[in-house]
Amino acid sequence: MFFSGWDNEGKMYRTCTVCGREWDSREQFLSDPQVKLIGYQVSFRDLSEGFFLFNHEATGCNTTMAIDAGHFFDLYEGPMFEGRMRGTKECPGYCLHKSELARCPIQCECAFVREVLQLIVAWPKKAE
Repeated sequence: MFFSGWDNEGKMYRTCTVCGREWDSREQFLSDPQVKLIGYQVSFRDLSEGFFLFNHEATGCNTTMAIDAGHFFDLYEGPMFEGRMRGTKECPGYCLHKSELARCPIQCECAFVREVLQLIVAWPKKAE
């Protein structure tokens, strides 16, 4: 299921389309122990148009939500590289595999997205 609706202040104005669960902010969404990052669907045309894929693992729900990757890019404060390394012998091809969340070891313009994934994976979850 497609799931978007963040405003400029990180507030969510939509709910899970399956169970109706609402999150008031990106922080509340990422802190929810029933929300798990499961993948990244890249858009090489524009990295911000890719999708981060989350499972909502609530009892009776278990839906997959796709949220525009660009809505999370402001979480990253590290270096940005120029030039795409996709297709080179140095490229591990992580972006081509939706369920691969590992850091990219090369200096590629796509590498920062892998760092954003790591920030989300490590996001502290609130106790249920």
